[in-house]
Amino acid sequence: MLKRLEVFLQKLAPDGIALAFSGGVDSTLLLAVLGRIRQERPFPLIALTMQTVLQDIRETETAAKLTRKLDVEQKIFTFDPLSFDDIRYNRLTRCYLCKKNIFSLFCDYARANGFKHLLDGTNADDLKTYRPGRKALQELGVISPLAELGFSKHDIRRMSAELGLPTAEKPSIPCLATRFAYNTFLDEKEILRVAEGERIVRKIFSEIGNIRLRVHDRLVRLEVAEEQMPLVLAKHKQLTEALKKLGYSYITLDMEGFRSGSFDAEVKQN
Repeated sequence: MLKRLEVFLQKLAPDGIALAFSGGVDSTLLLAVLGRIRQERPFPLIALTMQTVLQDIRETETAAKLTRKLDVEQKIFTFDPLSFDDIRYNRLTRCYLCKKNIFSLFCDYARANGFKHLLDGTNADDLKTYRPGRKALQELGVISPLAELGFSKHDIRRMSAELGLPTAEKPSIPCLATRFAYNTFLDEKEILRVAEGERIVRKIFSEIGNIRLRVHDRLVRLEVAEEQMPLVLAKHKQLTEALKKLGYSYITLDMEGFRSGSFDAEVKQN
């Protein structure tokens, strides 16, 4: 699999590559492989990272450390998504509009600085779920090597482990807007609150992988894998006390367990 990815990227490399880099599992694998290719034959390469209120600032800091470790130049952008009504009110078009603005900035930078190809870390599993932002990427001509090669998240984690990457088992941490129901007002204070809440949960339960706190006004709904629920219940008093200090009145455990995009359940896909 790694060889197939290397061959794919080698064909693009001579014209220059700008990679949308979040520091997550997918984009880190791409950056690591691009770095390996560049050691054999130098080519223009840069990592483009976006920091907004909808991304935990610690993820941007992690991304910066990874680019330094992989010896790849990085440029960090900022963008105010809450200046757009469809994003601020968490409309169904939120993801499309946000991606369109972010990747338009990336495209403009890439073109202006001699990088012909803009890549992102979309994988094959992403194509099977509700991802309205994909339309924006397609409109802008963004290349998604992992999706094009049919690599699943499992494949990507396996290749990352082969390369010894620190992100091999890293949980997914998507946009913080996904913690709120559609058509609810996104307030910066509430976004920062839920980000802090998830950091607290991860600190208390370091052995748990994917977690989500879904916000319903003063109630938060914790999603963890079914097999991890006994761990949560064993420390429920510690968790409840910590989250109530953040201002949440009701702390609940979702009995359906962790599932990516649970607020998308009622969204009809055309």
